[in-house]
Amino acid sequence: MKADMAAGGGGIRDLSDATRLASDLRLAVGRVTRRLRQAHAVGDVSLSGVSVLARLAAEGPDSPTSLAEMERVRPQAMASTLTQLEQRGLVRRTPDAADGRRSIVAVTEEGRAVLAERRSESVQRLAAVLDTFSEQERATLGAALPLLGRLAERL
Repeated sequence: MKADMAAGGGGIRDLSDATRLASDLRLAVGRVTRRLRQAHAVGDVSLSGVSVLARLAAEGPDSPTSLAEMERVRPQAMASTLTQLEQRGLVRRTPDAADGRRSIVAVTEEGRAVLAERRSESVQRLAAVLDTFSEQERATLGAALPLLGRLAERL
């Protein structure tokens, strides 16, 4: 049964094609993520910790509950991540001025430095590999970035 799944026609035409693409995409993204993760030292900030640091650095201080919702994790998992980051001095908690029962979490300067270093290492590794790709291959990857961003937002 043919069903056009791409907006505006064209693209993936049936469910088996979409399922196959989803499977291939999951494998490829998983491999890239694992390889980048493996490059970091033991005891380094976890992937979830880096994600929280990046969110706080980009969007500003927030509550643990809001962070858990945006990161799509259970509040208990976020509490554990924040405790580890706080113990390392990468985030700080302060009482919420509007509601003293809540806390607000902010990235520290040390947290920003760790985030910058981690990004730099990953970006350098990716750039070194991308230098071996043709200009057309790099353009193809670049053209896919908006779609990958939209995909991530909709998951």
